[in-house]
Amino acid sequence: MQSILDGQRAAFMAELPVTLDARRDRLNRAIAMLMSNQQRFCAALSDDFGHRSQEQSLLTDIAASIAPLRHALKHLDRWSRPEKKPVLFPLGLLGGRARVEYQPKGVVGIIAPWNFPVNLVMSPLAGVLAAGNRAMVKTSEFTPRVAALFEEVGAQYFDASEVAFVSGGADVGKAFAALPFDHLLFTGATGIGRHILHAAADNLTPVTLELGGKSPVILGRSADFARATERVVIGKMLNAGQICLAPDYLLVPADREDEAVAGLQAAASALYPTLLANPDYTAIINDRHHERLTGWIDDARAKGAEVIVVNPANEDFAASNSRKLPLHIIRGATDAMTVMQEEIFGPILPIRTYDTIDGAIAEVNRRDRPLALYHFGTDAGERRRVLDRTISGGVTLDDVVFHVSQEELPFGGIGPSGMGAYHGEAGFRTFSHARSIYQQPRLDVAKLAGLKPPYGTTTRRSIARQIRG
Repeated sequence: MQSILDGQRAAFMAELPVTLDARRDRLNRAIAMLMSNQQRFCAALSDDFGHRSQEQSLLTDIAASIAPLRHALKHLDRWSRPEKKPVLFPLGLLGGRARVEYQPKGVVGIIAPWNFPVNLVMSPLAGVLAAGNRAMVKTSEFTPRVAALFEEVGAQYFDASEVAFVSGGADVGKAFAALPFDHLLFTGATGIGRHILHAAADNLTPVTLELGGKSPVILGRSADFARATERVVIGKMLNAGQICLAPDYLLVPADREDEAVAGLQAAASALYPTLLANPDYTAIINDRHHERLTGWIDDARAKGAEVIVVNPANEDFAASNSRKLPLHIIRGATDAMTVMQEEIFGPILPIRTYDTIDGAIAEVNRRDRPLALYHFGTDAGERRRVLDRTISGGVTLDDVVFHVSQEELPFGGIGPSGMGAYHGEAGFRTFSHARSIYQQPRLDVAKLAGLKPPYGTTTRRSIARQIRG
């Protein structure tokens, strides 16, 4: 890996400046790679998951990867223009000029997770390549077929000095994070993110962490519960809940909890009338995660929760060798239960109740700051209070997850849910160095400003003028 990095950095330095045409060419090749191999990627995704909906893979991993690449192509000229900046008085009047130019950083490392193993490689690559960088990508060991396909087709579209894919387990990931990249992007669990940050610190590598957390949904009293619960179910059961932005727990008014539960059950039953043979419903990624989720359900039940299994066809999951898991609604969820302590990452939805909106806000605020927050309702004052009194990476109002698909919205977390952001122009800025450039006029500014010794009256006047503002 060090050899690949050395080769990429040498090629990068030899290429400077990286022209816009070269960047467009790489973005176009990335699009062509996906377009030409979309069915192969979908098949690899399904093999890795045990079953994954082809339509879902096309939506979330192929189309959702092509969109940011095309967006970068469309806006590259604007993003890359130097930005003129005002010059302090009186230097501007005397001919001083200031600007910011955006330079590529060099070689960017990307550590991708298993839940969207195509999109979470290609979406950041849009910003990385648009900014003029080279890239090394560490794919997830939990999706080995996707990883192998990236190594095969990536080599057909990119020289190893431009974009290189490496695979392997935790030992490879640890060594990858310790490489002296010019920037490192990690998407994954908060606990692993801490190790990534430590590894990068020795090289002073700037890091963007896209993590997760317990993203809450607040159903306001003014919400249309039938519509809101359907949208929550769509977001919760997409990819079987294996989404960093999935609704993690639901906050509902205490006197409307029954209505919310009924809405969730009705929506899940209508969207997925069967599960085991349903091609639209994705399996849990592996046995370890399936056992983790079923263990957390057992833990909640043992600690007094009412567990509602939404299984409209009364299918026998225990007799199946499938890792598919129906939606489990956890009523009476308490802090003692693991489902309220850890990010769930699966089709389990705990419900908590509140009496006032301030109570719901307090529930959110006593936990780590989440990657996302969701609010449903028509009460503008309540909504403003929720937005003003909570802090989260991003927000979708009257739905869930959708803010991630808006390319001109920065996507990122805060605190334990992440640091930094990318997507669209924010991604271009993240993977660029904002280089400040000041040009001095021909006049002897140092003399005019009293900066030349011996200091005297001119110096004192200059000081007084600056202090007065």
